[in-house]
Amino acid sequence: MSKLYKLDYDSPIGVLELISSDDSVLSIMFREGSEPQYAASDDAPQVLKDCYRQMEEYFQGKRREFTFPYTLDGTGFQKAVWEALTRIPYAQTVAYKDIAADIGNEKAIRAVGHANSKNTISIVVPCHRVIGSDRKLTGYAGGIWRKEWLIQHEKTFRTDQ
Repeated sequence: MSKLYKLDYDSPIGVLELISSDDSVLSIMFREGSEPQYAASDDAPQVLKDCYRQMEEYFQGKRREFTFPYTLDGTGFQKAVWEALTRIPYAQTVAYKDIAADIGNEKAIRAVGHANSKNTISIVVPCHRVIGSDRKLTGYAGGIWRKEWLIQHEKTFRTDQ
C-alpha cells in the first residue's frame, strides 16, 4: 500500500481535508468543527500541492475546472453517477432524475441520490450541483448550507452572464 498524505485547506465554508497518494487525490472532504491540522510539508507530493492550489483558485473564483488526477473508489454504478456529475457545467444545476437519465437508468433516482452521498471528491466531482426536481436543495454530505453557498459562489463567478 502506498503512503497517504494529508493537507488541510481552510476554505470560506470550513476546513477541507485533502488526502492523496503519491500520484492521485483520493479524498476531498469537509471536516466539521476543527481548525486546520495538516500543513504542507516538503514531502507532500505535487498532486496534493496542485489540489490545494486549485481549491484555492476555485474559492477565489478563478477556477471552474480541476486538472489534477483523482481516484474514485466505488461500485460501477457509483462511478457512473460520479462521472455524470463531472459533466454538469460550472454554475448550473440538474435534478437527480437528469443524472439517472444520463446514466441510462431513469428509474434510479433514489440510487443516484445515494451514490451522490458517497462521493469523496467534494467540489471537484460536483454533487453540490444536483437538486430536487422541484428545484429545491436536497441532501449534501457537507450540509445544505454549504451546497447553497457553493451554488451561489459559482453563479457569482459565472462568465456567461
